[in-house]
Amino acid sequence: MNGRSLPFAVGALALVPVIGLLLIAVWMSFWEGGPGEPVTYTLKHYQKLFSDPFTYGSIFNTVGFALTTVLVSLAFAVPIAWLVERTDLPGKEIVFTLMTVSTLVPTFFTAMGWVFMLHPRIGVLNKLLYDWIGWGPLNIASIGGMGWVEGLGLSSLAFIMVVAAYRAMDPSLEEVARVHGLGLLRTLRHVTIPLTFPSIVAAAIYIFTIGLAAFEVPAIIGLSNKIFTFATFVFYQMQPLEDLPNYGLAGAVSTLMVAIALLLSWGYFRVLGDSRRYAVVTGRGYRPKLVELGRRWIAAWIFLGFFFLLAKVLPLTLLVWASLLSYFQPPSWEALHRISLTNFYGLPWALLARGAQNTLILMLVVPTLAVVICLGISWVVVRSGKRWRFVFDAVVFLLHAVPNIILAIAAVFAALFLLKDVVPLYGSLTILIVVYTLSRISFATRIINNSLAQIHPELEEAAYAGGLSLLRVFQKILIPLLKPSLLYAWLWMALLSYRELTLASVLVTGQNNVTLPMIVWGIWLGGSLNQAAAANLVTLAFILPVVVLYWTLGRERRPEAQL
Repeated sequence: MNGRSLPFAVGALALVPVIGLLLIAVWMSFWEGGPGEPVTYTLKHYQKLFSDPFTYGSIFNTVGFALTTVLVSLAFAVPIAWLVERTDLPGKEIVFTLMTVSTLVPTFFTAMGWVFMLHPRIGVLNKLLYDWIGWGPLNIASIGGMGWVEGLGLSSLAFIMVVAAYRAMDPSLEEVARVHGLGLLRTLRHVTIPLTFPSIVAAAIYIFTIGLAAFEVPAIIGLSNKIFTFATFVFYQMQPLEDLPNYGLAGAVSTLMVAIALLLSWGYFRVLGDSRRYAVVTGRGYRPKLVELGRRWIAAWIFLGFFFLLAKVLPLTLLVWASLLSYFQPPSWEALHRISLTNFYGLPWALLARGAQNTLILMLVVPTLAVVICLGISWVVVRSGKRWRFVFDAVVFLLHAVPNIILAIAAVFAALFLLKDVVPLYGSLTILIVVYTLSRISFATRIINNSLAQIHPELEEAAYAGGLSLLRVFQKILIPLLKPSLLYAWLWMALLSYRELTLASVLVTGQNNVTLPMIVWGIWLGGSLNQAAAANLVTLAFILPVVVLYWTLGRERRPEAQL
């Protein structure tokens, strides 16, 4: 193998398993049989999928949940992005930092907090409304309620995706609108928002895709109330309470979701392709000019404060309150005399220690492997010049749209039925490392692609002319120049590996590969809500040093929307 072929080999090392797992998911949909049983192939899983009213109910719930998630996330993300990039809002750097760091807070943290706030039986706010007016109308255990919580959690991600469009927008058309008498609101409606429409639609498609596959919020809020979405439906098929796992039906649902993912990917590229019609930054004539808010900055900060209060402060505050009580009750002077650390003393500390060890291994190994693999893929896409390099980029982007839980289902199936006599993966930490790494490839590749494209090829050409091999070029030129981007991607993927619950819900099968999020969810699923709140805070303390490191090293690099 020569030096130039090494990046292709590294990229194929990841992309071949990805394609293989997706094909296994499709194959599962025709498969019938269990361990030790003869294998037959059938269409009955598709017949059941499209004839069972429960399936249609789950699909309806999933679409409603995803649409609500999109509406809520954009309702907050778009105005915040405009305030940060297009106005003279005081303290905008603080807002940008908070929005970026907020993406690192797992949604199952805030989902538990919202249960304590708005659950129809134990919700603090509902109880207060009932005491005041005799009626508690707010119910978080609904499709709208779950979409609200997920949308708040994804607002930070939507913000990152649209903020770059507002930063690069030429303000001259806004100035023309104001000269012709349009006020601020009419200018926003007729000029600003239409010019950034492609970015908003692209963010909407991406958030909608995440909503289709989201597991944490539907699991925390919906499962106990028998509200199923795609992810919890598949989870139930893989881990039923009173029956064997139904791999065939899970495969049929996964195949349907892959088809939807391909459709969404096509729509996403269509939106990006049409974005040229909206390009108004011309280079020489471009000059940034901010909108002066005047005294309206007070209203802007009230809106921002309202968002951060709802999205993070209130849910996390109620999580702390619940962790200090033996049973949940609204804050009061009487309740203050009942607070204790009993829930913390009663935690399964030995299991938490095992989970912390496994989680730490994942946080170190997964981003390291992903960065190495993605560096090879990015070189193939950006530098190789091969006509078929688009295959690498297309497969990588497909991972954006395909729900990660499908990779987990296919990996479990392969470990149980295809590789059991070759590689003992089932129930091991290795299977988590493999699937976590594959699921992170698309994110890291986008970051490295754009950074590599900014390095002029003449630096490498001069090195080749001087007799350096490709490996030496990577060592002496590319990696040092890409170091900030590589470090940023590594830290981000380490934090994503820590907070991952969707993949873990299918892959984790025992103490050998248990993770911290799975321990928290297991306690919650067992009905010990207050103890689960305490476990949540313990896991949050575990990750705080990494969050501080990410903020310290990554705050100078504004994450752009390369999704």
